[in-house]
Amino acid sequence: MNLKFLRSILLATIIFLLAYASAFAQSTVMNVPSTDIVAPRKVYGEMDFLTNYAWQRQGSFQTYEPRVVVGIPGKLEVGVNVAYTHVAHEPLPIEVQPNVKWQFYRNESSRTAAAVGCIAYVPIVHRAGSDTLGQCYVVGSKKLSGNVGPRFTGGAYALIGAAADERTRFGGIVGYEQQIVRRVSFIADWFSGDNRLGYVSPGVSIVTTKTTALTTGYAIANHGRGKNALFVYYGKQF
Repeated sequence: MNLKFLRSILLATIIFLLAYASAFAQSTVMNVPSTDIVAPRKVYGEMDFLTNYAWQRQGSFQTYEPRVVVGIPGKLEVGVNVAYTHVAHEPLPIEVQPNVKWQFYRNESSRTAAAVGCIAYVPIVHRAGSDTLGQCYVVGSKKLSGNVGPRFTGGAYALIGAAADERTRFGGIVGYEQQIVRRVSFIADWFSGDNRLGYVSPGVSIVTTKTTALTTGYAIANHGRGKNALFVYYGKQF
């Protein structure tokens, strides 16, 4: 199917990264893609940690996921995530996730924006039982007036080349951001569906310096309580 398409996404992203290797910006709301992009010639790095250890001793997991995103001219950003999940006595693949996003619309006066992007999920070790697949999405956002007006994000996504265990191939994206006090915001987002993306994730983001932020929350699976996880993200823009 779609393997040629996925390879094209991966190849294009790698070319961008090799070719091009303000305010604090993020490229996700919490876990869903946002309409934000990293500023041109800026680099955003993040370290993500997720675990269900405190809630489920049997079958506990810990996921480590460093991320790097580079802003390039033309309202584009490209990046790569490397995800490793540890489960006792169960070898799991390390997954490389190249991604690209284009902010094709932004209107400062109406506080609206829209973006489209794709991410590939490519296992590179312990590949048995794991498939390469892709996700493509489109999102739009609207920030209400006022210094602390909330921002709403909505959109849709599609999984390409997904195996049968990814029961939902198409779904919705929802995000909500609300500043509580200076430097502290409540954030929640949701991927609909019964698949690897299907979570609702409420949390708190703290801007620790002009270029760094700490985000923590709890991801609740749409289907399967054992998939729930506490997460902590720390990001810095260079």
